[in-house]
Amino acid sequence: MKDKTTSRWGTYESFHVVLGDKKVADIVITNHAQSRWIDRIESEKTGFEDIADFMWQSLKQGRVEPYYRNEQDVYLIDDDLVFVAEFSSLPGATDLLGNPLHKMIVVTFLGRMSETIELRDLKSYYSWLRHSRRMTLIKNSRKRK
Repeated sequence: MKDKTTSRWGTYESFHVVLGDKKVADIVITNHAQSRWIDRIESEKTGFEDIADFMWQSLKQGRVEPYYRNEQDVYLIDDDLVFVAEFSSLPGATDLLGNPLHKMIVVTFLGRMSETIELRDLKSYYSWLRHSRRMTLIKNSRKRK
């Protein structure tokens, strides 16, 4: 969803917001991200445009930051809402200096730290999740034999 509210008075540069080393010019919300939004974030405004508008406003106001300094795919909004995003360059879209513009693909929303305490340390959360899934698979394979 490109920014609808931006008026471009004679400028030749397309609108973008800088996030780390990326220049985000478009936001795409996946179906999985929308279903996680409904389950974990909000049940009122659940359309793709509502979510993308929220993301644009957060980006423009500088409220989005990386979860870890070195990680480039997990981000925080207002130090609370955790989401996973991937970036791809927009074909044929560059800024005035010729640098590529990017499309931010929101893969999923993990939830709010204020509601899900496990999200405060994602690495231990993911290792616990992997371990619990592995143990479930082991138990199920024992039952089949």
